[in-house]
Amino acid sequence: MRRPFGRYLLLSLLFSAAAQAAEYGEQLQGFDYPWPVKHFDFQSQKQSLSMGYMDIKPDKPNGRTAVLMHGKNFCAATWQSTITALHDAGYRVIAPDQIGFCTSSKPAYYQYSFQQLAHNTHQLLSQLGIDKAVIIGHSTGGMLATRYALMYPQQTEKLVMVNPIGLEDWKAKGVPWRSVDEWYQRELKTSAESIKAYEQKTYYMDEWKPEYDKWVDMLAGLNNGPGKEKVAWNSALIYDMIATQPVYYEFKDLRVPTTLFIGTGDTTAPGSDSAPPEVKKAVGNYHVLGKEAAKLIPGARLVEFEEMGHAPQMQEPAKFHKALLDSLAQ
Repeated sequence: MRRPFGRYLLLSLLFSAAAQAAEYGEQLQGFDYPWPVKHFDFQSQKQSLSMGYMDIKPDKPNGRTAVLMHGKNFCAATWQSTITALHDAGYRVIAPDQIGFCTSSKPAYYQYSFQQLAHNTHQLLSQLGIDKAVIIGHSTGGMLATRYALMYPQQTEKLVMVNPIGLEDWKAKGVPWRSVDEWYQRELKTSAESIKAYEQKTYYMDEWKPEYDKWVDMLAGLNNGPGKEKVAWNSALIYDMIATQPVYYEFKDLRVPTTLFIGTGDTTAPGSDSAPPEVKKAVGNYHVLGKEAAKLIPGARLVEFEEMGHAPQMQEPAKFHKALLDSLAQ
């Protein structure tokens, strides 16, 4: 009985050492994506920027396109299993890395807004000749997907949100404001250990599978590589955007078919780590938030996953993708 535990412990220690040693470039140079990364170069806010993205075309097209919007601590690559499921079902899949993230530019200055990121994505899709798409957003990508659907309803075939943040207004509930400088100092302290501890608790309900290790390695290598100051600075600006630009009050204005996929064990609430205990208890309750958001969004459909956390598409991919494809087929 001791031998398997010892072997697991050794593998865990080896992973920890490898994750600490990993260093990727400020645009994730050195980390392998599951499909080739292309770049959309464009001008924005008086500077030249480059947006990394994957464009995966199906062998047997069904005539539909799905656009995947990643979360704050995720990249386009973390959609790997979802891309495979959609591709096999006949979808063309576009998976971009937003500016400030992963394989995309980390500008020295940028006025981040969900409107700006939605506009950037719309420009990319226009260049690719995509007039209409299913917009799928996870975590922070759910806030962005909401904004995209509000700005471009005619180009949004369906809106799908997977454990989106922004189902509540944290500031209104008492989560204290944190300056960009404070976020920056916090982000500079990011390590493989802190990433894994947070993800294990929040994303996977205290469970861990070997396939999660590469995503910790990806983030830790990006945050500790030669461009770590740029990465941390852009991350701080993005956290400020998340905290100060709620989409919650505009759910009622959505006019596209919408489905919410919610892992009810999720407790994500950005900034709540500095909140008083009574505020911490009042935020991030996804077993309640999903139901409340579905009532606010006209005609929304709610699919809940019991005993699942912030990333159901990664925690139980087969179960999630069956539900996703069934929903898209309706």
